This record gives sequence, structure tokens and C-alpha cells, in this order.
Amino acid sequence: MSKHHSAELRRTPSGPWVIDTRDLGRRAGLSRRYHRTVTTEGDFGLDLIRLAPGEEVEVDILAEAVVEGVLITGSVAGPTTAECSRCLDGFTGEVEIRVTELFAYPNSATDESTDEDEVSRVVDDLIDLEPAVRDSLLTALPSSPLCAPDCKGLCPECGGKWADLGPNHTHETMDPRWAALQKRFGGTEEEN
Repeated sequence: MSKHHSAELRRTPSGPWVIDTRDLGRRAGLSRRYHRTVTTEGDFGLDLIRLAPGEEVEVDILAEAVVEGVLITGSVAGPTTAECSRCLDGFTGEVEIRVTELFAYPNSATDESTDEDEVSRVVDDLIDLEPAVRDSLLTALPSSPLCAPDCKGLCPECGGKWADLGPNHTHETMDPRWAALQKRFGGTEEEN
């Protein structure tokens, strides 16, 4: 399928992450600031941490008309929900990410010389920020979130949380080579 043909098949973006760039008029040097609050829907994040679903996210971006398209720069900030990678407890937090993305104009040199997934596109003078926000979020969120920097995690023997088990928590372990002797003579070394 040719690039020209695939451009005709691009769907018109819609939804809360879409901004209209018609007032920039494709005149390089013009810019406009957009500030809005978006309610998250769907899955924005990684397995253990993500933007909290159904919560408000603050979007503050600058759209600048450049020769090849519209350059978007700015930030997105909102609440997160996570599961600690050590103790598995749920916790909440906040994240602020930087977004920088060029959206190519149709039939520009950038549009004509790049594959569909290499650069974002302006479609019917509209820009869909959602994919750029998702990509920036994936690189900004920790892949192994912690509920606290000093979280000790779980006991590998019983699965209890170390913070709840106390400093004297132990499990009696025996070298399997001595198990036959224990069966024969009974008890542990301390008991005999």
C-alpha cells in the first residue's frame, strides 16, 4: 500500500486528547498554548504502575507550527496507582511527564519520507496526543515501583511481609543431608 493511499485511510482523531490546530494556519513560527483537564480512560501505564483510571490528568502543552508540521512540547501530570514490586501492596502517587512530539503535515517531506509508525501525523488539522502521552509515560514510569525506598519485601519462606513479621522472624531450615539423621535420632541438635 502506498503512503499516499494509507494517508487517505487515516481516521479522523476524536476524544479528549485531540487538539485542533487550524488557528495555527500552517504558518511556521505561530504557537498556541493548550491547558485542559482530561479524565483517564483505559490502560495508561505498565503492569505494576499506571495513571489512575477515571482520575483527572492536567495537560499543559505548547503547539508550535514548524515547516514540516506541528511541534508539541509540554507536560502531563496526574495521579498514579501502583503495586509494590517487592511486597505487592497497592499504593498511590503522582507523576509528571514531559511530552515532545512532531506531528507531520499531510504531504510534507516528513510525511512522504517516513513510515506510518515513525512519526505522528496531523489529520484534518487535528492532533491526537494520546499515543504520544502513552509513549512518554512508558519511559517515565518505574518498571519496578516501590511503596517505600526501604521496602524489605516478602519472606521467601512464608510469604509474609517483612515489615509486619518483625526482626526476630525466622524459619527452621535444615540441610537435607542431615534429614536422615534427624529421622533416626529424632529432634534437632539443640534438643539432643
